[in-house]
Order: sequence, then C-alpha cells, then structure tokens
Amino acid sequence: MGLDITVLAVDWERLEGTPVEDRYNLLTHAACYDDEFIWGAEPQRGWAWPAAPDVPWCGRYEFHSTTGSYKPHFWAGQAWEDLRPHVAPEAREPLDGFLRDLIWDADDDAEADDGIIAGLFPADRRLLLTCPPATVSALAGQWARAEPLLEDLREPYGVHAACPGRWIEDFDEFSVLLREWGTVVTETHRRGWGLVGLPL
Repeated sequence: MGLDITVLAVDWERLEGTPVEDRYNLLTHAACYDDEFIWGAEPQRGWAWPAAPDVPWCGRYEFHSTTGSYKPHFWAGQAWEDLRPHVAPEAREPLDGFLRDLIWDADDDAEADDGIIAGLFPADRRLLLTCPPATVSALAGQWARAEPLLEDLREPYGVHAACPGRWIEDFDEFSVLLREWGTVVTETHRRGWGLVGLPL
C-alpha cells in the first residue's frame, strides 16, 4: 500500500484560530468526511465545498487522474527534474517556482523541513504540503506565467522525460496533472486561502 495525498484549501485565519492540538484531527476529519467505498460508484473528482459540513472553511480537491496516490505527483516532479535542463529560461523559471512548493524537491531545498511551518501543527504530525495564503498567491503568479508556455514542452518532454511504465509516462499525463495543480492553486488564491496536503 503506497502513500496517498489529500489536498485541502483552508481558510488560514480559521485554521490559526483553532487550538493547535485540534488542527490536524479537524483537517483529517474534513479530508475523510465522505470516504465511504460504494461498489460501482464513480469516484468524486474536482472540488468538494465544503469538505465537511462542520468544517465550512475547508474545501477538498480530488485529482482526476491519480486515484489519490502520491506517486504520480512524485514522478511528475522527477520528470521535471529530467526535463528542466532542456527548457528555455522563460519557461523554466516560472515552472521551477510553481513546482518547488508543490511536487518538486529542488536540490537547494534538501535541508527544508517538508513544508512544516513552526507551530502550525503538532511536531509529530507529518504533512506533504503546507502553503499559507502568501505562498499560494506566489504560486498563482508563477502558474499564470507558466501555463501559456506549457505546450512548448511537449517535444523536449518526449525526448528527455518520457518514460513508459512510470506513473507519469508522457507529456499528456504530465500536463494534465500540472493543469490540475493550476486549478487547485488558482481557486485557492481566489479565496485568499492556503493549502495543506495530508498523507491520507
């Protein structure tokens, strides 16, 4: 069984107004609120607003193409690592800025603390992503610059990053996942909220 990710858009003021010891459990509750398996049911995709009726200040995004697994996000980051030396600076810079805080571990972030913001959650609680509103705003700006240039990456991706059998095999899968992250960041920024990624 592999690692999963659940991405939540969160009203940061309400999160910070919640006692520290209650925050993680409250978000876990919101992330798993309607997590009942129904045979034959179509999986939910896109946004759920609110994530749970008793947590109206939190929305949940279900990625269309990942079945909840973190592996496609990880492999998209690896694909960017393979591709970026072959990308023109005008596209590389905004994509570096967009992916670094979401799915790509740049070498210069090797000693980072996995996105944990001191005091936001108990120290024993692991998160895959923590982006306060200011970070989301910066990500939205990077995405606005990167998105129009994304299709230009198709050819170099096919040469340098395509990998049949990998979770992200080709440019189409890579671009679909990045565009979903663009949707996540854009809507969260529109609300002035932050993002949290839980390993659920």
